Amino acid sequence: MFDFFISAAQAQDGAAAGQANPITSILFLVVFFGIMWLLIIRPQQKRLKEHQALIAALSKGDEVVTNGGVVGKITKLDDNFVTVEVADGVTLNVQRSAIANVLPKGTIKSLK
Repeated sequence: MFDFFISAAQAQDGAAAGQANPITSILFLVVFFGIMWLLIIRPQQKRLKEHQALIAALSKGDEVVTNGGVVGKITKLDDNFVTVEVADGVTLNVQRSAIANVLPKGTIKSLK
């Protein structure tokens, strides 16, 4: 009588085929996080460690560039702040973390 309808067994197989395996979804998330860690998080951590080493190695007389682009020579060091001489008799107090780079000796003289 109901031969023209889809049999119950075929309908169940079709519905089961449309569902995703939860293990595949979890595996996708793990792989996605791994790629993000390799491309974004790991290089950022490496740069942070290099900058912390640079900040710890600062010494009096180093020629530095601040994050704002100011070039000067370190005249005084403190735990949190550095005094940078940017011109004869002109000094700035900046945070240690604001030091972007240490320049080679004699760079300031070559800029004048």
